[in-house]
Amino acid sequence: MIGAFVGAFGLLMLSAFTTVLSAGPIGTKRELVNAAYQAAVGECLNWEKTDLSDAQKVDCAAAHKFEVTGTADITAAYPKEAPFPNAEAWEKIAQENCSQAATTYLAGKLDPKGKYGISTLNPDERRWSDGYRQLRCGLQVAAPSGAALPSFGSAKTQDQSNVYDPGVCLALGENNTVGDPIECAKPHTFEIVGVVQHPEGPFLPVEQQESVMSEKCAAIATEYTGGADLKGRGLLVTFDTRAEESWAVGSRKANCKVGAVPQGNNLVAWEGSVRNPNGAPLTTSNPPQTTSVRPQDEPTGAPLHSESGKPPSSESGKPSDSNKPDKPSSSAPTTTTENR
Repeated sequence: MIGAFVGAFGLLMLSAFTTVLSAGPIGTKRELVNAAYQAAVGECLNWEKTDLSDAQKVDCAAAHKFEVTGTADITAAYPKEAPFPNAEAWEKIAQENCSQAATTYLAGKLDPKGKYGISTLNPDERRWSDGYRQLRCGLQVAAPSGAALPSFGSAKTQDQSNVYDPGVCLALGENNTVGDPIECAKPHTFEIVGVVQHPEGPFLPVEQQESVMSEKCAAIATEYTGGADLKGRGLLVTFDTRAEESWAVGSRKANCKVGAVPQGNNLVAWEGSVRNPNGAPLTTSNPPQTTSVRPQDEPTGAPLHSESGKPPSSESGKPSDSNKPDKPSSSAPTTTTENR
């Protein structure tokens, strides 16, 4: 069975999931999968089918779901008679063989709270029983569920900030968390209304980021909604901040978003979009991310981004309390801004 497993790397605290590609019957399907197994460092792979049977190499400038950062042969640790690893074992294998490859590939600038997670392409059980022990280490952009989101351009040249494009809505996940991108007509917890680019320079303390974001997000939300009365709909404007370790590797972008006023400590789902239908067309960098993601055949758990073991919410840059719902303030008359 082809599937994916999610794990947390204690060293880097990044999202990570392991994908097992099937060898498949002899024929075109197998040739495509073999081409993926032969991918070299710096090459990118993409697939559309949920069983990954059409995985193939593509130009990294195009939409892709895996960027190869290295290869590993684990024969010495796992000889031919070794049993096929379970999910926990695959996580350990990935950590031991691919963590350093990712860091080296990005010249030491891997954002531990960023959009890229360390992943591996592993042999399936049939290949394993035949003695195949080659891994492809790589980077992927993962949704909170572990489903792969499309990436554009090499990770070496991209801002790693964990942001979404304007117009993306995020589902309400289990246990009061923020989930995957979803159609805005369906119940969701946040709608992304814009992205703020912080300038280069020394780390901006969170309090100063909050001041900047509060002002800019209020203006962005007004333009995005056409000045709609969000407060009257029980909604508020909130935003993200960037952690110091993210800032240190160049992550400077943060999301502005609209969400429902929470009930106590609980996030509240709402439906529909607040975007002004007569507004200017949205400028997005990754159009496919504005639609719902498609899970793999075997659903994955939430990737881990923090020592607490909780999945990340859209507040990707927020410190340890990132899963807490937004809290309104009284600073804005028609929109309410969370201070982060």
